[in-house]
Amino acid sequence: MIKVVHCINGLNVGGAEMMLYKTTTRMARDRIATLVVSVMAVGPIGERIQHAGIPVVAFGKTPGKPDPRMVWKLYRLLRREKPDVVQTHMYEANLYGVLAAKLARVPIIWGIRCSDMDLSLYSPLSRLSFQLGARLSHLPDATIVNSEAGRTYHIARGYDGRRMVVVPNGFELDRFRPDAEARRAFRAELGLDDDALLVGRVARFDAMKDYATFAQAAGIAATQDARLRFVLAGERVTSENAELAHWVQQAGIASRAHLLGRRNDVPRVMAGLDVLVSSSAFGEGFPNVIGEAMACGVPCAVTDTGDSAFVVGDTGVVAPVRNPTALAEALLTLTRLPRAERAQRGQAARQRVAENFDIERVVARSEKLYADVLARRGV
Repeated sequence: MIKVVHCINGLNVGGAEMMLYKTTTRMARDRIATLVVSVMAVGPIGERIQHAGIPVVAFGKTPGKPDPRMVWKLYRLLRREKPDVVQTHMYEANLYGVLAAKLARVPIIWGIRCSDMDLSLYSPLSRLSFQLGARLSHLPDATIVNSEAGRTYHIARGYDGRRMVVVPNGFELDRFRPDAEARRAFRAELGLDDDALLVGRVARFDAMKDYATFAQAAGIAATQDARLRFVLAGERVTSENAELAHWVQQAGIASRAHLLGRRNDVPRVMAGLDVLVSSSAFGEGFPNVIGEAMACGVPCAVTDTGDSAFVVGDTGVVAPVRNPTALAEALLTLTRLPRAERAQRGQAARQRVAENFDIERVVARSEKLYADVLARRGV
């Protein structure tokens, strides 16, 4: 039995948080014992982890402010729990984790999920965590990155690449799958029939996700096909968000767009789409939403950031970042396909996920990494 303590910045809805949920709940409990630590609050993903029977501890740190006391809190927890391995997720937790783990003499694995970050758009703490991470990156026993783009980017900026391992995101093919009934129900919720061409963007409202470019691309595409309708879903993706509402209005798609906010039924939303668009401008490693849509048999139009182009392969269409005209053409390339041909693309997309990004494969790689780290330590 290997006992693992995971430590993450927080457990609100996001890609890192969802991957932590998926991997911890899928690991065989006769081989892996798990405890999850949130540096901040438990959050909605933490509640889901708890509901799955995995204990979660929250330190309650204030967001956006460094707090060296977190090192001491984590150190004390490690001394009490005596794990075999600590695995941290995201820059801030990596820093607290590596210091606490070294003091407690426990092997540690870092987790990095992004690539070409524009840290000028984020908090001073994010910038400081990134910079200190480069200086301390020789300390962890291994570092997991979820994309080749992320590995290359961090090595170029001073991170130690000798023990970096690429472990891509994984997807639950039993949850994310083509579902005709879910498709009909979701479209009925929106007041749409099956003839509408439904294009979706599922992501939190954040500079990285570049909703401005998505709105402009949707506006351009809408002028060329009257059947197009748009779904926007994610944290702060609502009509109450004045900035987003302005972009949608300016693009001329207000009457065709549904702003749904955060959804707890993402598999159902994905199954209802004809095309998924990922419009991110920077920072992505491996966007979860692309793999989720592909697993649902939905082809994707994506911007060329992180490993997005590699993930979709020849099942999707790739456009340059921050180029609304090119992104509009990419999504139109897919919506213009005859329905049968678009369905074939979707089937190929699901097959690509099954062959390369099945969650069971990802979990097995993580378990092997634990064993390898312990073997190197002579445990």
